[in-house]
Amino acid sequence: MIKVVQLVFSIESAGRAGLRLQRAFLETGIDSSIISLQYGAIDIDKIKFLGGWSRLISRLDYFLQSFLTRNAIKKFGPFSYPVLGTNIVKMDQIIEADVIYLHWVLGGFLNLSIIEKLAKLHKPIVFIMHDMWTITGGCHHSFTCEKYKVKCHNCQMFRTNKKNDLSTLLFNKKMKFYTRYNNLYFVSPSKWLYDCAMSSFLTKDKPIFYIPNVIDNRLFKPFDKKVARQILNLDTDQTIISFGAISINSPYKGWSYLLKAIELLSKVRSFEKITVLVFGSGYNQQIEASIPCKTKFLGFLGDEYSIVLAYNASNVFVIPSLADNLPTMVLESLCCGTPVVGFNIGGIPDMIKHKENGYLAKYKNAEDLALGIKFCLENKIQVEILPTFQKDLIVNKHKELLLSLTRLENN
Repeated sequence: MIKVVQLVFSIESAGRAGLRLQRAFLETGIDSSIISLQYGAIDIDKIKFLGGWSRLISRLDYFLQSFLTRNAIKKFGPFSYPVLGTNIVKMDQIIEADVIYLHWVLGGFLNLSIIEKLAKLHKPIVFIMHDMWTITGGCHHSFTCEKYKVKCHNCQMFRTNKKNDLSTLLFNKKMKFYTRYNNLYFVSPSKWLYDCAMSSFLTKDKPIFYIPNVIDNRLFKPFDKKVARQILNLDTDQTIISFGAISINSPYKGWSYLLKAIELLSKVRSFEKITVLVFGSGYNQQIEASIPCKTKFLGFLGDEYSIVLAYNASNVFVIPSLADNLPTMVLESLCCGTPVVGFNIGGIPDMIKHKENGYLAKYKNAEDLALGIKFCLENKIQVEILPTFQKDLIVNKHKELLLSLTRLENN
């Protein structure tokens, strides 16, 4: 039996991709374990949480990176230049594993030197790419910048005009590491990031695979909206537009475009009874004051059952992301039978079939976003996930990958 170990910063929030894959592996007979830097109150077998010392190292790394990237321009999102990390090479889960999956392992969990120590074990290392960091000189989303296709330098994120900056240093480090080892493999959950990886100077000669993230449609499924609203203490006669983000003010999330779209909708008489449901983020007085209709903040939803309730309580879910890979929220909402409106960007078009299970709006066009919300509310569309995202199909792709990698390493 093939043994897999998955390395994740956290099993909460975005880290649920690794957790869901873990559950799917165990259900189908793949011996999988997880090593997580951050503790999570999840009742599931084979998860090892690192101790307080590792989390202290993570906090120290945060301060060091904050200093190194102090001149970064916030509108481009975070820039990661990992300095510290925890050496996990001698842990039993690593020693016993046949294949090592790396999800999002930044934030002071692993740095490049520790990842290289893992590569020296001569086991297949599979990078599950949840953003662009693996293929750039340090940014998580490059937006319109395409320097990663040749060589990162004079990065748009910094105010200096130095030809060789942090992006150049990290790009060169990655280049040396990637070219030194033949046991590195890359998995993209979206077609968009797959194409980016194929054109990146760092990974264009590496094995790259397209395998979407797993979604459990036994948990995420439709049920009575009235019941969901009663449980969440929401009005049953309102039209509910939902939006989810850990940080509403993130430069990736496009909140200002959704706000403009809601302002446009609120002027239409048929949409007078609108409630904007915000989850993932706590109460924000400034945001509530700016929305011209009723607002409800659910805060961070720590368990998946509450998340299912939020989707089922909604008439439409809006994801106005300006940069995104394969946002799981889209799949979650569609599985719950709630249509999704989002910009035609990143991996979002992989999941939304225009005017069939949702609406793809023109990029950065609040008017079209409003039209999309209006379309989904006024038309009875059959909402479901596309065949590509069926759980069994995705798990089988991972099985095929694991079998091929273990055969390669044994030959």
